[in-house]
Amino acid sequence: MNLIEGIKKRKSIRGFKPDPVSKEVIVSIIEAACKAPSAMNTQPWEFIVVTGEKLTRLKKEIVENLCNGSVMNPDHQVVGWGNDSVFRERQVGLAKRIFTLMKIPREDTEKRMQWMERGFRFFDAPVGVFLLTDKSLIESGPLLDLGAAMQNLCLAAVEYDLGTCIEDQSVLYPEVVRKILGIPEDKKIVIAIALGYPDWDFPANRLVSEREPVSNNTTWIGFDQG
Repeated sequence: MNLIEGIKKRKSIRGFKPDPVSKEVIVSIIEAACKAPSAMNTQPWEFIVVTGEKLTRLKKEIVENLCNGSVMNPDHQVVGWGNDSVFRERQVGLAKRIFTLMKIPREDTEKRMQWMERGFRFFDAPVGVFLLTDKSLIESGPLLDLGAAMQNLCLAAVEYDLGTCIEDQSVLYPEVVRKILGIPEDKKIVIAIALGYPDWDFPANRLVSEREPVSNNTTWIGFDQG
């Protein structure tokens, strides 16, 4: 597949097969991620890739914190928007489509909670990837660079028939992540990515999220001149 096809094929996967992913394949994917551009070649990204017993323990403790109502204190706030904004409308629209596919009624609080827990355990993916940066760096610059690396990672995964889901749920309890994975305090845990082979029979994986047309978000200047 060519580059444009890969970009269009990439989507968020929320149900995975338990099949393991080889370290050799993941190395190739991380190498592609590291080809991302960065300000003055600073390469402010670091990756932690976890699977097996450590990931099982991590999922368990994160979900326990969620169910116990522990205070979330992420190193970096990923999402946030006003309730009367178009961003909130898009979020709600996505949730409605997922719940419809999963046959989760609005009033079924138990099933909605079960769905929430899936996100906090990497949607049951066999591999979890954490993107980190150094706390000595300013906030905005590294985030742009990490975003580029994150996109490269997700696109490279498509080449290997792997699926990904970029998620903040797994970084909302950084103290748990630091303890289990041995991450020092001078590193900022920015985002996590679930990685594995998609389970195409899983209902939510049929979702293709909508995008605004280019005409709605692009201003063209000078192109109408003769």
